[in-house]
Parts: sequence; structure tokens; C-alpha cells
Amino acid sequence: MINTQVSMFGCRIDALRMPQAVERVFEWITAASGQCRYVVTPNVDHVVQLQHDERLRRAYDDASLVIADGMPVVWASRLLRRPLPERITGADLVPALFSAAPTDSRLKVYLLGAGPGVADRAATKIVSRWPAVEICGSYSPPFGFEKDPAENEAILARISAARPDVLVVGLGAPKQELWVHAHQHKIDASVALCVGATIDFLAAEKKRAPLWMRRTGLEWLHRLSTEPRRLFARYLKDAWTFPGLVCREMIGRRTDSH
Repeated sequence: MINTQVSMFGCRIDALRMPQAVERVFEWITAASGQCRYVVTPNVDHVVQLQHDERLRRAYDDASLVIADGMPVVWASRLLRRPLPERITGADLVPALFSAAPTDSRLKVYLLGAGPGVADRAATKIVSRWPAVEICGSYSPPFGFEKDPAENEAILARISAARPDVLVVGLGAPKQELWVHAHQHKIDASVALCVGATIDFLAAEKKRAPLWMRRTGLEWLHRLSTEPRRLFARYLKDAWTFPGLVCREMIGRRTDSH
């Protein structure tokens, strides 16, 4: 498969459509190389954090697949004449993978993240909807687990015992990206997907925006209306910072062309 990438905002983003992203992940699973590859999904907040968080930049640099989650990122790519073909959210990628799972060999999946009991509820709904998917384990880590070496080793042991094809990581950004990057060589799975609230969505713990809002780039408004205390300050900062980053990219592009 041709590897087409777009460079923006200090990171590279793979210019793929959903079927190509799904195909890429299944190629890794089939190859069974013994190496855990991982996927990150930048939105506006990730882009803003990348400008000052060196650890997150390193995690992005080492990711095997970077796909644009945020519609403003896609719009910016078109404005900068480095167009990404479409938005691919983690919450859409995971169901697409499940739907593409071959019926003759079950796709083994481990769910890491979300609140206590949420992953178990997600597991029940997943196997009911996608019979070709096997949830081989789930775990909701305690608060602050990433700073506890013993807890991290215990989590890695749980994953290793389950031997999943896919590790779905829903710890929130940038924690999930930093954790997967730090432990990439110890994660016993073909691929890890850093996909935020996806486990909550699969469990119906949180409700996604209507399809028309997702297609028109207004999913952020739905999330803000459902979690205003948690998201208002972040969205305000992102809305203030992101246009300046786009302008900087445009100026840099013009400078490079002369």
C-alpha cells in the first residue's frame, strides 16, 4: 500500500480513507511480527498540545498510523493545500475494524480504560453486535496508575496473558498516547489503538453526536453541551490557539516556496 502522508503542525498525518486504515491494521495483525504498532488520532486539542509537549511529539513521531480525528484539522489541510481525504475518528475506526473482522478466525480484542464496569458493558454489546469479535479481557486502571511501575507491569501482564490482536486504549489524551509509547515494546498485541472515549461510546455510557453533526464538523458542540465543566476551558483555549497555528503554517508554506 502506498504510504501518503501530509506534514502539518509539527506532525505527519496519513492521508487515508477509512477502508485503507482498516486494511492497514489488518495487515499488521496478519503479519504477526511480534511488534506492537499503534495508532493515534489527532484532533485540534492534540495539535495544540503537540506545540509544547515534547513527550507527546515523540509519541506521535513513533506512531505507525496517524489519522485525523478532528474535522478542523481536515479543513486546515485543505486550506493549506495538503488535503486529507476525510476525517477518521477513533470512535468510527473501532466499529469499522469489528465489522471487517473475518468470520473464520475471531478478532481478539482487549479493552483498556473507561470507568469501572464500563468496559465490561462495552464487551457485552460488542460480542452481541459483532459475533466475529472476541473480547479476551478488559481492565479499568486506577487513577494515577501510569506513575506506578508495579501497576503498569501488572497491566502489561494482563494483556500478555490475553494475547489480543487489538488493544483498544481509552485513557484520554495525552495519557493514552504517552502510556502506549512508553510501553510499546512490552505490549503483547499486534496493534494498539489510542481512541479516547470509544469504550464509553461502545458501552452506551456516553452518547455520540447525531450523524449530521459529525458530518458537518459540529461533534465538538455536542460534546461541549454534554460535558461543559470538563471541556469548556479546553475548547476555549483550542479555539484561540488553533487559527494562529494555521496562519503560521500558511506563512511557513509561502516562505518555503520562495
